[in-house]
Amino acid sequence: MTSALDNLRILDLSRVLAGPFATMMLADLGATVTKVERPGTGDETRSWGPPYDEDGESTYFQSVNRNKDSIVLDLTEAGDLERARKLALEADVLVENFRPGVLDRLGLGYEVLRADNPDLVYCSITGFGSGQGAALPGYDLLIQALGGLMSITGQPEGEPQKVGVAVVDVLTGLFASVGILAALRHRDATGEGQRVDVDLLSSLLAALVNQGAAYTSGDVVPGRMGNQHPSIAPYELLTCAEGELVLAVGNDRQFAALSEVLDAPELAADTRFASNTDRVRNRQDLRAALLERLATRSAQDWAERLTARRVPAGVVNDVGGAFRLAADLGLDPVVTLPRADGTAVALTRNPIGLSVTPPRYHSAPPRLDGKEFDGP
Repeated sequence: MTSALDNLRILDLSRVLAGPFATMMLADLGATVTKVERPGTGDETRSWGPPYDEDGESTYFQSVNRNKDSIVLDLTEAGDLERARKLALEADVLVENFRPGVLDRLGLGYEVLRADNPDLVYCSITGFGSGQGAALPGYDLLIQALGGLMSITGQPEGEPQKVGVAVVDVLTGLFASVGILAALRHRDATGEGQRVDVDLLSSLLAALVNQGAAYTSGDVVPGRMGNQHPSIAPYELLTCAEGELVLAVGNDRQFAALSEVLDAPELAADTRFASNTDRVRNRQDLRAALLERLATRSAQDWAERLTARRVPAGVVNDVGGAFRLAADLGLDPVVTLPRADGTAVALTRNPIGLSVTPPRYHSAPPRLDGKEFDGP
């Protein structure tokens, strides 16, 4: 079976999350990815744990490094640096997240490489760009704070909160993947490579979507609202007789159905709740009315009743429950990849479905074992 990116060679000089996530997405789609790691320690995430799997491998590293080969190179050593340069000149794509200027000093910068490899797509991932923010450290938590995400996450009376996963790194990796694919499309048409620049702060600002537009277009600085939504109601977490229920009512039909299921038709008839705009303006009155009626049954019971009426509702799963739900729905969320020593690792499936060239899973994340690289 052919893959969408067969014969595409990627040199991965990135580490930690954003870059490795981008290159793994491309590797899943068929690209051949060679990951360069430092002697002794390799990618920092190899030591980020617990948790580790039963073979002692970091689950963090495994999450973004399947379908890749690994080569250990010391870029401060002349021979290894020359090998890295040779790989770069034979690559279609190079991905890196060094501090701006570091690879230029090593002779692996874009301008130097493009002179000998003009069709190279060279993707640089930084924290705050290569200008005035070049020296700032690009850590996800720091970007969540400086980029405003923590200011809109958490309870109004509580402290700012980070999201439970390094979401800025993941988003940046996705933006990098899109940029690389766009550059490859241009190269297919013209034969010309180019540089792709993606930074974490800009990626987060773009991902703020409606909250960002509230500021840029509406001159409103959003704040923390807990589990409520600034523009939709009811769209929140509500306590029931047992457990908590999430309601995501996005239109008047759904609200009318919600009122019927709750045996409270007066809610849909109330002028305070006649439209979404009305419900947002009177959200606290609506919340009080809903809590009173939801207190008669468990969250699971309400979720089943509401779902049957096509009202978006559900209970709060833990991560295990989320995977079990996906499995029950036939989404096959887990793939198992064998290692050469007979062990295996289970990882989350690539969510992209392609009818002709689906993602492939041919190798577990590489070990850092010092074996000689047998590539170019």
